Amino acid sequence: MNLKFSAIRTEEEYEAALARIREIFHAEVGTAEGEELDELADLIESYEDKHYPIGMPDPISAIEFRMDQANLTQKDLIPYIGSSAKVAEVLSGKREITRSMARALHEHLGIPADVLLQRAGAETDFT
Repeated sequence: MNLKFSAIRTEEEYEAALARIREIFHAEVGTAEGEELDELADLIESYEDKHYPIGMPDPISAIEFRMDQANLTQKDLIPYIGSSAKVAEVLSGKREITRSMARALHEHLGIPADVLLQRAGAETDFT
């Protein structure tokens, strides 16, 4: 069963495309089904980007995620944020992240600056 989509416009078409992907998931590269799989994956990705956008994490979650990734402790953040009290206040949400803190966290830990500098509760639209 070869379904043809030029675009996925409805939830029903989206569900049908997902079902078809499950059917042909192990298709060989270079075959008709393999090409269909690639096309469906692109169409599904486009539909999901539009209808199920993933927003940015909040700044504290981003810092905590990076700390977990790099096996860092609060003490490791002192060079970038300030004293241990400031680190604790930032991570608890009691203190705002300053531009200099954001710059240091971005430069030394690779946390995206736009994530660190977003305002609390701000909606972000990437479309």
